[in-house]
Amino acid sequence: MLKVVRKWVDRYFAQEEAVILLFLLVLSFGLILAIGDILAPVIASVVIAFMMQGIISGLERLGVGSAVALGLAFGTFIGGFAVLLLVVLPLAWNQLRSLLADLPRIVDTMRDSVAVLPQRYPQFIDEAQVQDLLKTASTELARIGQTLVSYSISHLPGAIGIMIYLVIIPILVFFMLKDRHQIMNWFASLLPADRPQMSRIWREMDQQLANYVRGKGIEILIVGGASVIAFMLFGMRYSLLLGFLVGLSVIIPYVGAVVVTIPVAVVAYVQWGISPEFGYLMLCYGIIQILDGNVLVPFLFSEANALHPVAIILAVLLFSSVWGVWGAFFAIPLATLVKATMNAWPQRQDHDGNPPETTVV
Repeated sequence: MLKVVRKWVDRYFAQEEAVILLFLLVLSFGLILAIGDILAPVIASVVIAFMMQGIISGLERLGVGSAVALGLAFGTFIGGFAVLLLVVLPLAWNQLRSLLADLPRIVDTMRDSVAVLPQRYPQFIDEAQVQDLLKTASTELARIGQTLVSYSISHLPGAIGIMIYLVIIPILVFFMLKDRHQIMNWFASLLPADRPQMSRIWREMDQQLANYVRGKGIEILIVGGASVIAFMLFGMRYSLLLGFLVGLSVIIPYVGAVVVTIPVAVVAYVQWGISPEFGYLMLCYGIIQILDGNVLVPFLFSEANALHPVAIILAVLLFSSVWGVWGAFFAIPLATLVKATMNAWPQRQDHDGNPPETTVV
């Protein structure tokens, strides 16, 4: 047994670069677990800087000077940040308050709709089943409500903390854009001079992460904006709030679309019942989801490494359980990092001078 373990260690950890790479991965994972909440503004700034870097690169390719491109990109970020804070979030918050105030009526309507099922379909559902279902649903709703309230209170930052975030994030974004080369060179100076595999992983991840973050930001804007417009055209209540949630749902592949469909369908049913308006709205919503999954996503993420849907769902479940919303957002890049690291991991060559064959997932 010891011989097998020693052989495995010699194969995968014989090189100094492999040991350093393992140390960096463990250190990064440990920092995320230990102080992930503290690092949240830094991580948010990195994500925004990746998005803005695409604007800077595009302007520079058009012949715009670096300083002017930086100013235009940062001005775009500040303008969008101000619109989000001063317009979108207050409107969404007001609609959320209205929805919470209207929640008892929505629950009563759904309860009445379920209660009549035994009369309409006695061959499939009996009264006892409906009563058990309603009792279980009421218990679960109460438990979920208590959990959400306790979680929101315990995780609600103070006003001073919010103000600090609002000041720190723009400052961090500016310096990450302005001094990105100096920052990267400083990190590179801490690593060994001879690092071919690390460089390979970094090049792949830099491209993949940049494409993913920028594409995901565009997807959120397009899907959320289209949903808000569609809901408003139908005269649906809480259109901005629900459209905002639909846009955010694309952060979690597959799972997000399924989860956000429930409040959309419930609000539409309570407002119109089983009617042509309900059917038309759900049809329009379904078209948006289909176009997102079959047209927008392949177009935006055409350069990303293909991952099997099962691998994506497992990555979402794993990383979101460890790191919450950030883990769900970065599930695909993190899964790509795992894949790239496994494929590029330094290995001791066999007797023929070739590394052992590896299987690409």
